[in-house]
This record gives sequence, structure tokens and C-alpha cells, in this order.
Amino acid sequence: MDLRQFTGHAAMFGANAMWGIMSPVSKMVMAGSIISPMVVTDCRVLGAAVLFWILSLFMKKDPVAPKDLLLLLLASQCAIVFNQGSFVFGVSLTSPIDASIITTSLPILTLVISAFYLKEPVTIRKIIGIIFGATGALLLVLGGAKGGGNGSNIWGDLLIFAAQLSFSIYLVFFRGLIARYSPVTIMKWMFTGSSLSLLPFTFGDLLAIDWTALQWRYLAGIAFIVGCGTFLSYLLVSVGQKRLRPTIVSIYNYIQPMAASVVAIMWGMDTFTLMKTVAVAFVFTGVFLVTQNRNRTLAEKAIEKNRQS
Repeated sequence: MDLRQFTGHAAMFGANAMWGIMSPVSKMVMAGSIISPMVVTDCRVLGAAVLFWILSLFMKKDPVAPKDLLLLLLASQCAIVFNQGSFVFGVSLTSPIDASIITTSLPILTLVISAFYLKEPVTIRKIIGIIFGATGALLLVLGGAKGGGNGSNIWGDLLIFAAQLSFSIYLVFFRGLIARYSPVTIMKWMFTGSSLSLLPFTFGDLLAIDWTALQWRYLAGIAFIVGCGTFLSYLLVSVGQKRLRPTIVSIYNYIQPMAASVVAIMWGMDTFTLMKTVAVAFVFTGVFLVTQNRNRTLAEKAIEKNRQS
């Protein structure tokens, strides 16, 4: 493994660890019903946009072609607006562990979309993996629908799944665009586009919060969500996306349940049930199967050829 690949793997590990921790942190911030899911989303989008613009002032200028700027604004809808909006609303309705387990469906979704768009080969092993992963997700959703305690909720689970679908579309369809610019430039314009989409409709909710009356733990939670769960994590994802294939980028999602579980259980917010344990086993088995390929080198060449044609 060369340095370029190593930094890509390290970036994806760090980003997904922070996203995993963000599930219980977001649940804690919204638990008192003082801060709504929409306000959390606004904080993430606007806060990250400001941080990326500030960081860009210290970076070498990286002008973006008008056509690519429009594509970046479109990418922002998939990677940020729909992804973050669905995730935050979803995690407010379901448990942190459920949310992070469902995020492990991202590699499966990414593989399916890659098969159609990038013509990535689909083997019997990968098909079996998709079946395993889908079964695990179904067990988790059905467990939430029965009201199995610990905050599980079918609508929250489905919103988390929708968030993964929108991000998988971003990973596959916009990989070539991401490779042309620096991570800071990419994220600066994507979060700007997201702010333009969201804030005209939600800025009133943001201003209605009495920020001076909030307890320090809520403010610290929002600071983590903006600084680590959004700014740093999206920056690291952009680095990983430039160095690794979409399916490899997406496999690091399995770090999220581990990080979320440790924090949620330490805080007494969640517990593992037998149903969740079985669901985890199915999803992780599916993720492992669909991301393994005995002929990986040939597959990568085929994907690269299809993307360039």
C-alpha cells in the first residue's frame, strides 16, 4: 500500500468514526426538544460553509469552471441537503445504534449503483452479500416497527436509509468531478450550495433559538456536530474519495456502529438486543461479501475504462 492509498484509508476511518459518535451526540442535543432536527441541520450546513470559506483564505486559489460549479451545487443536494436532512430527522426518531447500523447499507447501495453506472462486475458472491445486507436491514426496521424499545422507530430507520441512498449516489456519480479540485474547494462550494437551498426556508427557526439559555452540554454537542461531524468528516471524505474507489470508500461505514455503540452504551442511551445483534451479523456479512473481489485489479481497470469512455 502506497502513501496515497494509506492516507485515503486513514481519512475514511477518521470520518466514519466521527460520524458514528455523532449519532448519540445528535440524539442528546435533540432530546430536550429545545433544538429541532432542522436547526441541527442548519447549524451543520451554515457552520461548515463558514469554516470552509475561512480555511480557503489560507489555501492556494483553485478556480472552478462554471459548468463544474453547477455540478458541485447539484452534488451538494445529494451529499449534504438530502443526506444530512434525512439523517438528522431520522436519528431524532430512532435509536443511535439503529441509525448507525443502517448506515452500513451504504456499501451495498454504492455497489448496486456502481454496477449500473460504472459497469462494475456483479458476482454471485456480491449478490449473496446484497441479500444478507438487505435481510439485516429488514430485521432492524421490523424490530423498530414493533416498538421494541430503546427509541426504535420505522420512519426514523427509513429516513436513515434514504440518507445512505443519497450519499451513495454522490459517491458514484460525482467521483470524476471530485478528482479535479482540492478537498477544501469542493466542500466550500458544496456547503455554500446547501446553505442557499436550506436557509431561506429555515433561517427563522435558527434565529428563534435562545442560544444564551442553552446548557453547556448542548452547545458542546453542537460544536462537535459542526466541527467534527461535519467540517472535518466531510473534508476527510473528500480526501478519501480522491484516493479510493467508491466501494472502498463506502465500506468504512462499518466503523460507525462501533463508535456509536460505545458512546451510546456508555451514556446509557441504548442497549444491544438479540434482534439487533442478528441484524448486525447479517449486515456486516453482506458488507464483507459485496466488497470482496478475487479479481480486484481487473475490476478496477474495467471501472476506470468505463468511466473514461
